Amino acid sequence: MLQPLTVVLLVASGVLGVLAAHHLLRSRLVDDPLIIVGAVIELALLVQLVVGLTKASAIADGAERATFIAYLFTVLLVIPVSVVIAVKEKTQWAMAVVLGGALVVAILVARLQQVWSLNV
Repeated sequence: MLQPLTVVLLVASGVLGVLAAHHLLRSRLVDDPLIIVGAVIELALLVQLVVGLTKASAIADGAERATFIAYLFTVLLVIPVSVVIAVKEKTQWAMAVVLGGALVVAILVARLQQVWSLNV
């Protein structure tokens, strides 16, 4: 895996989390900066998917390879789903969903890096 891409994704997830927490505390709804940060994360996750799929054969253990590939695809769904839920939910708690989504993305990206580093 690309270590710099992992760092970028963790930082971007943190930025999204801070932005969502700010919106939550201010009782604000989804706005353009939040969606732009989410889109940047999603583009980086697509790059990670392509790189991960091309290098997945380096993981010798079949179960770990399957876990790695499942994480690659699962992490792609978190931001879009949390943003759609936040757009549909018109209360301040919509931002709590986005905050949770940012946290889940950070955890899954860290876990992807962990699976990669332990098996390659």
